[in-house]
Amino acid sequence: MSECVNKYFIFNNEERSCEQFDDNLLKGGKSLYEVIRIIDGKPLFLQRHLERLKNSAKLTDLNIWFSEDDLKNKIYELVRINDTKIGNIKIIFKFGETNIFLAYFVKHHYPNEDEYRNGVKTILYHGERENPNAKIINLSFREAVNKEIEEKNAYEAILVNKKGNITEGSKSNIFMIKNGKVLTAPLIDVLPGVTRGVVIELCSKIGLQVLEKNVDYMSIKDLDGLFISGTSTKILPIGRVDDIKFNSASNKVVLELMKKYDEISKEDIGNFS
Repeated sequence: MSECVNKYFIFNNEERSCEQFDDNLLKGGKSLYEVIRIIDGKPLFLQRHLERLKNSAKLTDLNIWFSEDDLKNKIYELVRINDTKIGNIKIIFKFGETNIFLAYFVKHHYPNEDEYRNGVKTILYHGERENPNAKIINLSFREAVNKEIEEKNAYEAILVNKKGNITEGSKSNIFMIKNGKVLTAPLIDVLPGVTRGVVIELCSKIGLQVLEKNVDYMSIKDLDGLFISGTSTKILPIGRVDDIKFNSASNKVVLELMKKYDEISKEDIGNFS
């Protein structure tokens, strides 16, 4: 099944039918990308995503050849030609003998009410991305983690690095709750997720202490709760890590952050023009 869904995608400066999409374009070379959520036909936290894309380019010494306004216009155009109000858009800059830009809708899975109400199952996965601060496509790593997630019927995999510390989710960031404090891995070890940044700002606004520190995976059983943050998931409670159960969905800190995140999301979309 093609990664490109909906009717049309953008190839460099051309609009093309999704029937023409070639998934082989995603293989080989080096690619920077972003996945942006569309709500009511508007991109959520667009400016934050564009800033992260520029940071990824800086970290990898790769040159993005479109201006910020060019990128915004291509996103608006993609939404318009597909006449789509809800979904996830992926933008890719692929570097090689011929540089390629792609923008298209991808299949999305948003958690249902039951998953938000009870939390989701996760697993521990001992592995780490080569350059965690940059959003780079790594198909082999993605395939290996996805295989483990599927085999164990989990929602997400929590990555553990060589030192035995919890870093991030395979496609998300991870936050932990202990004694009313919010813990998360140091920024140097993880992708600077857009939702992660929003969560940390919200904690500051409502007076919650955030500690960016290493947490050994062996101590996970001592936590009061955990949650996932990400473009599709928003703030999603974790109900289980391997065989360890948590009441994260009933944790006061998690519930407060979920409420505040929904509020700031609505505000961002409402202020978009």
